[in-house]
Amino acid sequence: MNTEFEKQNIFGLGPENTAFAQYFIGKSYLKPLVEPGKSPVFLANVTFEPGCRNNWHIHRASSGGGQILICAAGSGWYQEEGQPAQSLGPGDVVVIPPNVKHWHGAKANTWFSHIALEVPGTDTSSEWCEPVADEVYQAL
Repeated sequence: MNTEFEKQNIFGLGPENTAFAQYFIGKSYLKPLVEPGKSPVFLANVTFEPGCRNNWHIHRASSGGGQILICAAGSGWYQEEGQPAQSLGPGDVVVIPPNVKHWHGAKANTWFSHIALEVPGTDTSSEWCEPVADEVYQAL
């Protein structure tokens, strides 16, 4: 990890995200920013090593729900199914509606960190889908 990224990543790395490793290509790290159950929203700093990305996934909800990403450090990607990928950097905010298939992660040669906020809703769940194909990722 480079020193400039470490300076930018003010919320810190956190432990390796082993609980969700099966849904990622590469290593990610998760640092909760609020204690689960102590707040109506869950916030966590998610850090991706270079080339790391999560699988396509959907934040399901019958009402409300979705996710908000607040980019904190480094450089990454966000893509919704059927749309071009968006380049992300510090200060960018992505509002992900419920029931939209998408993925996010680091660019190939840079670390990336974002705050993930799970939007409260009714009947919320996460549906994990297939990995982002190497050919798709490498073409970005």
